[in-house]
Amino acid sequence: MCNITALIPSYCPDERLVHLVNELNAHNVRCVAVNDGSSKEYDRIFEQLPEGTAVLKHETNRGKGAALKTGLQWIDENIRDGIVVTADGDGQHLVSDILKTAEAAENHKGALVLGVRDFDEEGVPARSRFGNHLTERIFFMMTGEHITDTQTGLRAFHSSLISQLLETKGERYEYEMNILLECIRKKTEIVQIPIETVYEGNNEVSHFHVIRDSLRIYSRLLKFSFSSLASFLIDTFLFAVLNALFSFAGGMAAANVLARICSASFNYEVNRKQVFADSSSRKNSLPKYIALAIVILLCNTCILLALSRMGITAVYAKVLTEMILFLFSFAMQKRFVFQT
Repeated sequence: MCNITALIPSYCPDERLVHLVNELNAHNVRCVAVNDGSSKEYDRIFEQLPEGTAVLKHETNRGKGAALKTGLQWIDENIRDGIVVTADGDGQHLVSDILKTAEAAENHKGALVLGVRDFDEEGVPARSRFGNHLTERIFFMMTGEHITDTQTGLRAFHSSLISQLLETKGERYEYEMNILLECIRKKTEIVQIPIETVYEGNNEVSHFHVIRDSLRIYSRLLKFSFSSLASFLIDTFLFAVLNALFSFAGGMAAANVLARICSASFNYEVNRKQVFADSSSRKNSLPKYIALAIVILLCNTCILLALSRMGITAVYAKVLTEMILFLFSFAMQKRFVFQT
């Protein structure tokens, strides 16, 4: 096996970090530990790391993504060639699994290898099981790719991938999600291999803040939700007004079309600038958005009329229709319309 470097971001670690680095050294794995602004009382932990370990330090806590980037930059400047494995120093990643992911990365040059856990195993904390399954489904909706453990910190890749990872946005836990999205956007192969699922003390040492960091991870979907809600309110208000004014045959369909044209124009501009931060010009994204809008409009109108014929009042039918098409619209815009 070629040279392996383990990159371990650490914030307020305990003795398990020292044990992990010692074990990795015994397997000829070079280690780079990043002290991400731990208080001075933790200096003794980093001082116990064996000779030859590169210890990098942030004066203040900047987040896991920032720590990974600091380590990647150092590796790119000082080691350059070989396999890099990112791992957590809190006991969740076994040395055998670290070596297994490194071997897979050597066999899949140019790929990102993920060590994925089985969250359906007995003993996995309920919040971790629920959070992972939710994220897996949201990720599939956004990308069409099945990643069974989007939050795994055990990842391996050849050093040639470092430049791409350094360009990926994110400073905290959202960085690992952004890496996956960037790999899919750039068609970088993602390989998943099973690893042991280890939770010690119900994962009490995790520094993942459920609400704050989940908001960062799901930020794009949340922005899309707010954009869709605003567009929905505009659409529904105009539909209700126009439907009341149009008393002719086919008035409901006409009201739906006109309301959708107005709300879609608003939605396009907001999604292009705020949600997906589209890097292309309007001439690239607008025709695709219009095509998607036409497809959704046809589906919207058909579903609306079908619900109306079932006896559901017009406005309620409109609300149900929008709910049905929400996820489809997000997935299509993310994957085909905007260049993010």
